[in-house]
Amino acid sequence: MSDPAKPAYRVLFVDDEPGIRMTLPSILELHGFQVTTAATVPEALEAVNRQPFDVLLADLNIGQPGDGFTVVSAMRRTQPTAVTIIITGYPAFETALEAIRKQVDDYIVKPANIPNLIETIERRLAGRQPHYPLPLRRVSAILHDNLGEVIANWVAMTKGDMEVAAMPLSEAEFADHVPGILNELIDMLEQHRGVISDVAMSAAAAHGKMRRQQGYTVSMVLKEGRYLRRAILTVVQAHLLSVDISYLLTDLIDVADSVDVQLRESLEAFLDRTSERVA
Repeated sequence: MSDPAKPAYRVLFVDDEPGIRMTLPSILELHGFQVTTAATVPEALEAVNRQPFDVLLADLNIGQPGDGFTVVSAMRRTQPTAVTIIITGYPAFETALEAIRKQVDDYIVKPANIPNLIETIERRLAGRQPHYPLPLRRVSAILHDNLGEVIANWVAMTKGDMEVAAMPLSEAEFADHVPGILNELIDMLEQHRGVISDVAMSAAAAHGKMRRQQGYTVSMVLKEGRYLRRAILTVVQAHLLSVDISYLLTDLIDVADSVDVQLRESLEAFLDRTSERVA
C-alpha cells in the first residue's frame, strides 16, 4: 500500500499491450507511484520531452523488436537521473539478458513478479546516479569494434543448426569468408560506397564454389546468410544506446543489401551459373 511519508516518484510506463497498461499502472499507484502511460514510441518520446520522470519502465518490444531502447536512449539524454528499467519477454538466455543489462539500470522478465518489480524500482531509485550519454557512432564503427562478437554470434547460430553443424569442417573451413564479408561491409559503410567491390564479389563466388565442394545444400548456404544478418543485428542492438539513430535505418539497409548481394553471388557460383552470366 501507499506510504504517505514516501515521495511520489513519477514513472513513465511504456507498453503496447492494452491489458498490461490497464493493470500494472494501477498496481504501481497503489504503491505510491505517479504513473504516466504510453502505448507507442512517439507517445513515449513526447512524454519524455514534456515532463520530468524519476523512472522509465518500458517493454523491450514496443511495436518493433528493440523499440524500448529508443525510449531509453531518449530518456538518458534528456533526463539523465531517471532510472531506466526494461521489461523483456526473453527467456533466461544469459547472452540476451547481458546485452540488455549493459544498456539499462535493470530488467524484469515477463510475467513480472510485482513484489520483485517494486523492490527493483525502489532499490534503483535509492542508488541512482546520472547517466552520461555515450558518444554517438555509426553502425560501421560498432561493427569494427565488435567484429569478433559478430563472428562468435554467427558461429553460435550456425552451429546451433543441426543440418549445418553436421558438416565435418574445421573451424577455419566453417567460418571461411565471413570475416571478409564483414570487413567489406564495414569498408563500404565507412566510404559511403553503396557498391560491393570486385574483390569481395570474387571472394563470394569462391565461397559458393567451395561450399558445393564441401557438400552443402542450397538451404544451408541460405541459412548462413540469414544467420549472418541476425548476428550483425544482435550486436547493433547490444550497443544501441551509442548508435547514431539519425543514420541507423540507412546503415541497416546498406547492411542487408551488402549481405544479400554477396549471398546471391555465392549462390550463383554454387549453382555454377557464373559461366552463363558471363556468356
